[in-house]
Amino acid sequence: MFLFGLLALLVFGSFQVEDPIVYSLDKAHSRLGFKIKHMGIVDIHGEFNKFDVIITLNNGSWDGSSFEMSAEANSIYTGIEMRDDHLRSADFFDVENHPHLTFKSSSVKKVKNKLIIIGDFTLHGITKSLRLIGEPTGTTKKNDIEAFGLRITGVVKRSDFKIGEPSGGLSDDVQLIADLELTSK
Repeated sequence: MFLFGLLALLVFGSFQVEDPIVYSLDKAHSRLGFKIKHMGIVDIHGEFNKFDVIITLNNGSWDGSSFEMSAEANSIYTGIEMRDDHLRSADFFDVENHPHLTFKSSSVKKVKNKLIIIGDFTLHGITKSLRLIGEPTGTTKKNDIEAFGLRITGVVKRSDFKIGEPSGGLSDDVQLIADLELTSK
């Protein structure tokens, strides 16, 4: 029995479990944007000016890490005030009743140089599974704090979340584009 205990100590005691590393958003150098095709000929771009992202790496690995994102629907900005007000209305985001968009990952896997991020996306009071692609864009040190860049893309169908009426004027597909700079806490 002693020998078994000693062997178990040697085998299992040699594994080190690192504390999770939590990364928070550098809001001054990040953007949560989207684009949607108008009339089938041009992309209309917009963004959410108030949002947050937290990423937790487990044991320094992307596999099994977690992503959380939240955005204030009222902070939508397309550069045209009349359109922004219409998007905030009950016709689209209905920000009075649905003030936030959220995403929480359920699975993160690194495949070659990309991340496959699957999770629950809540928009307009409806939650659906969403698949996102993450692409690390670099790492650096900022005042002895580790920082990295990450581009996240995905596609959301407006009809899945009852956003706006179906029309020939706007595509049902909305492309999400997040360019993020994150730093360890």
